[in-house]
Amino acid sequence: MSNFNKSSFSYNDLIECAEGKLFGPGNAKLPMPPMLMFDKISHISQEGGIFSKGQIVAEMEIKDDLWFFDCHFQNDPVMPGCLGLDALWQLLGFYLGWLGRPGKGRALGVGEVKFFGMIDTSIQRIEYKVNIKKLVTRNLTLGVADGELYADSEKVYSAEGLKVGLFEN
Repeated sequence: MSNFNKSSFSYNDLIECAEGKLFGPGNAKLPMPPMLMFDKISHISQEGGIFSKGQIVAEMEIKDDLWFFDCHFQNDPVMPGCLGLDALWQLLGFYLGWLGRPGKGRALGVGEVKFFGMIDTSIQRIEYKVNIKKLVTRNLTLGVADGELYADSEKVYSAEGLKVGLFEN
């Protein structure tokens, strides 16, 4: 099952993916809210990106009542960096499912992560960009990519060597 004909996905589409309806039973899923870390995928393509091997771009509106602001940190609300990193893995796994590749997605690692800023309640919108570096489709499907997170258009995170695999039962 391929979703190549679609180059963007609404929030409702993302929930269908989380429920296992978008790519079919036993295949890539997104987490359900509140762990779903974006509101929409604004662009997905097998072409383009920094490495000319594909790109996926997603967005999230930042609201003061997001669940993590109440607990991280009290009276100093900031989005945990690990949630931004997880969003990049989520997007890479989604990309592999979008390609029509079978199996359940699992994060396998990251080479290097850097933080240049933070996401707090002063931020209006974040944008994630994942640039595909390598795709292996042998006994398992493996995606390797670099990702960036932008807060109100300013780059605040980068991650090199993101790895996600799809595993069949």
